[in-house]
Amino acid sequence: MSSRNCATLIGLIAVVLWASIVGLIRSVSDGLGATGGAAMIYTAASVLLVFTVGMRGLRGMPRPYLLWGSLLFVSYELCLSLSIGYAHTGQQAIEVGMVNYLWPTFTLLAAIAFNGQRANWLVAPGALVSMLGIVQVLGGDRGVDLAGMWANVQDNPLSYGLAFAGAVIWAAYCAVTARIARGSNAITLFFMLTALALWAKYLLGGGGAMHWSWSTAVYLALAACAMGFGYAAWNVGILHGNVTLLAGASYFIPVLSAALAAAMLRVPLAAPFWIGAFMVCGGAILCWVGTRARTA
Repeated sequence: MSSRNCATLIGLIAVVLWASIVGLIRSVSDGLGATGGAAMIYTAASVLLVFTVGMRGLRGMPRPYLLWGSLLFVSYELCLSLSIGYAHTGQQAIEVGMVNYLWPTFTLLAAIAFNGQRANWLVAPGALVSMLGIVQVLGGDRGVDLAGMWANVQDNPLSYGLAFAGAVIWAAYCAVTARIARGSNAITLFFMLTALALWAKYLLGGGGAMHWSWSTAVYLALAACAMGFGYAAWNVGILHGNVTLLAGASYFIPVLSAALAAAMLRVPLAAPFWIGAFMVCGGAILCWVGTRARTA
C-alpha cells in the first residue's frame, strides 16, 4: 500500500472514531455524570494528545489564533459533551447529536459569508434540506411535524439548545481559525483547556458523585481514544492522504454516528429518523458540491 493510500486509510479511521463519540460520551455520562464524565474524557484525551500530537511550537503560533481558537474550541466542546450528557434518554442523546451535526452545513455557510468562499445555487437548497432533516429527526414517528418537533424540544431545551449552539460555534471556529491559524495546530492545548473548564464546572457547580464500574472505565478509555486518536489520525490524513475522499466521507458521519450510538445505547430508531439523518448528510453534501463546483 502506498504512503498516500495509507494516510487516507488513517484519515478514514478518524471518521469512524468521531462517529462513535455520541454513544461513548453518553455511556460515560450514565456512570460519571454529565460534567464529571466529560471532564474525565477530555483529561484522558489530553494525555493521549500530548504523546501523539505534542505541544511543540506554541510560542511561535499567532496570538489571535491561540486566543480565539481556545475560546471557540472550548465553548464548542462544552456544548457538545454537556448536551449529550444532559439528555434524558438514549434516544434524546442521539437526536441531540444529530442537531450538532448541522455544523458541516453551517461551516460551509460561514466560509461563504466570512472567508470569501465562492459558491453556486446548490448551497441554498442544501442548507434547506439539512434543516428539514433536523425537523424530520425531531418530529418523531410523524416525520416533518413542527408541533411534534417543538414538543420534543420543550422536553429538554437545554440539551437541544446546547447542541444547536455548538454547531454554530464550531462553524465560527472553522471560519476564524482558517483565517488566522497560519498552519498552526494547538489542539493539545485546546483539549487541556476544555478539561480544566469542565473540572472547574464540576467543582464549583456540584457535579455529583461518580459511580465507577468496569463498563464505565472501558467506555471512558474508548471515548478518550476516539477523541485523542481521532484528531491525530485526521491530521495525518489531511496532510498526506486524499483530501477529497476524506472530505466526502466526513459528511456521512451523522448517519454512521446514529448507527453506532443506537447499537451502543440499544435504542431502536424508526424510519423517519433515518430519513432525517440522510437529509442532514445530503444537505451538507449539496452545500459542499456547490462550493466545489464554483471553485472548479
